Amino acid sequence: MIRYSVNKYNFNIKGVIHIGAHYGQENNIYEDLGVENRMFFEPLKSNFKVLKENVSDKYTLINKALGNEEKSISMFVERENKGQSSSILKPKRVVTQYPWIKFEEEEIVEMTTLDRVNFNRGKFNFINIDTQGYELEVFRGAKETLKSIDYIISEINRDELYEGCAQVNELEDFLYTYNFKLVETNWGEGSWGDGIFVKIK
Repeated sequence: MIRYSVNKYNFNIKGVIHIGAHYGQENNIYEDLGVENRMFFEPLKSNFKVLKENVSDKYTLINKALGNEEKSISMFVERENKGQSSSILKPKRVVTQYPWIKFEEEEIVEMTTLDRVNFNRGKFNFINIDTQGYELEVFRGAKETLKSIDYIISEINRDELYEGCAQVNELEDFLYTYNFKLVETNWGEGSWGDGIFVKIK
């Protein structure tokens, strides 16, 4: 989706804020694209350990969840999908749609808002976010940061895979107030997929 967006919508990426980084699988893509500034957020300790092994420490790696407030919060954790389906939100239809994924653990993680993180926002203009339905809360805590962002690739939902997860129209409405237009959706998984948002100049 990143390479596709760069090619189709002429993304000129100065820096990426990757939220829900997991193991840092997309870091090689950022390397190939010559993205100089990179910041990765991953809340789960086991995932963060692998992330640190995969991504150079010259980039910013932060072992925290992002949301709309600062607090400690429990995450619902699964291991069958290597933790990629773990969420702050309680699993709902995800457990029937993907019955092999079992949420048998919880982990207390530290949450902050993106606006409270101290960094040079002028060096970052792209957000790549995958937080299992918690995307809207992350954006609500990033109102100042969104002013310097030009492009967003976000996981989107049109079913309640997790309790209270934001639906695509809610994300679209919120981001529109910050001059973002949803230019394309990819519903590869049917009930969830990816959305490409571009700031209207």
